[in-house]
Formats: sequence, C-alpha cells, structure tokens
Amino acid sequence: MISGQRGICNVFFTHCNMQCTYCQNFEISRNTENVPSREMTVEEVADEILHVLPDCENRVGFVSASHFAPQVIEIIDRIRSLDANPVFVYNSNGYDSPATLRLLEGKIDVYLPDFKYSNAALGRQLSGVDNYPAIALAAIKEMYWQKGSTLLMNEVSGLAESGLIIRHLVLPGLVEQSMDVLRMIAGELSLAIHISLMSQYYPPFEITGFPNLNRTVDSNEYERVVNEFHRLGFYRGWLQDMESHKNYRPQFAEKKPFK
Repeated sequence: MISGQRGICNVFFTHCNMQCTYCQNFEISRNTENVPSREMTVEEVADEILHVLPDCENRVGFVSASHFAPQVIEIIDRIRSLDANPVFVYNSNGYDSPATLRLLEGKIDVYLPDFKYSNAALGRQLSGVDNYPAIALAAIKEMYWQKGSTLLMNEVSGLAESGLIIRHLVLPGLVEQSMDVLRMIAGELSLAIHISLMSQYYPPFEITGFPNLNRTVDSNEYERVVNEFHRLGFYRGWLQDMESHKNYRPQFAEKKPFK
C-alpha cells in the first residue's frame, strides 16, 4: 500500500505534538532533552533522501511533521528542483491544523493520518491533547477536500500514488471507542474512504494507570471492530493479522532502528 517490498524513505521528526502514553516511537517522540536525534539543514536532509531513494520504492514519508511544515515544504521543493520526483507521504497523528495542511496542498501526494479517538477525554488522558476528535476531524476533512476518496495506485507496483488513507489503531479494552471512530468517519466523511484498521498495538513499556494497555489486542476485540467496519458499509481498506504486533518495533537508540 505505502512501502512495498523495498520500503519507504521515512524522515522522522522529534518532539511530537502528541504525547501518547503508548507511543511505539517514544524514544524520539517524547518532549525530553534525551532524545536520540540529529540536527540537519534542509539541504542535508534533501541530499540524504536522494542518497537513499535508489534503494527504496521512490517514496518519501514525513512522520509526525506537523510542527516542521515549513521545512517539509522546503525539502520537497529542493528535491523536485533536482529533478527527482518521489511520492511524498504525510504520515500524521491527525492532530493537525487545516491552515497548515492548506500550505501542503500540491506538495503532498498521499495523506496518511491517524484517527485515534472518538472521545475528547480519552485524548487528554492517553495523549495529553485537548479536543482531539474535533481537531482530527477538521484536519482529515481538509485532506479529504484536497484528495477526495479516490486512491490512485501504481499499476506495476500496486502502491499508492495519490490520495488519502485513514489509519486507526485498535487499543485493548477500548473497542467501543474504535467503533465510534468508524461511525464518525462514516457520518462525517465518506464510506468510500480507504481505512487501515491496525491490530499491531503492543505495550512498548510498563504503562501505569491504564492496565488494559499493558497487553496486546485480542482476536475478539479486533473482530468486533472489523465487523463494525463491514456493518457500516465501508468497502475499501486493509486489515492486519493478529501477529502484526510482533513487527513494527523500532529501536531508535540503535544505528538501524528497523530490523
């Protein structure tokens, strides 16, 4: 769908604008001083991307980049000025400003936002943000306005070339809110949108105060969300197998975070 057999050149940005208690990328997303990161100029980032591109699927992902939107635009413009034309993916937690997204119109090929919560209180408790459902919905509506529900696919590779894919991570013990997220998308956006329903949750460390988050999602929980997906009438998207939590476990303190 996005990364293919050879992968995507992802650019990770530190100090995420959400501080999720269960973040798989916690080593770089936390707003602390001890974050393994590398300060680079726009030119250095663009040159590094161009160096990596021949070894991947000719696509670049910007991960948690909302607070670096001006730099993202500069990076894209520089790469395109050097006659490279990769697919640019905006990989977001959904907590974005529509005004910022409008700056990215025409720059981003594929929007890949999360829609995490249907409940504002849950957003505060688990991610430290206010009004998550309303803000995420407004952001995704802007993405939808820019891209619509059509996902253009490469006929050879089968990978997304342009469009919108909404991701939702099913959290253990919170099935009803996952079903509510799907209902919000169905009611406020479109049943034709492509949705990635993820079962890959795992506790990256001991999470205090939220006992359900110290285990993976079980098959019954995930099946209930999948059944709601079909009951509502969604017909485009992707499901994950129940072993997916064994993958997607980055270690950013190591030289090769993804093995």
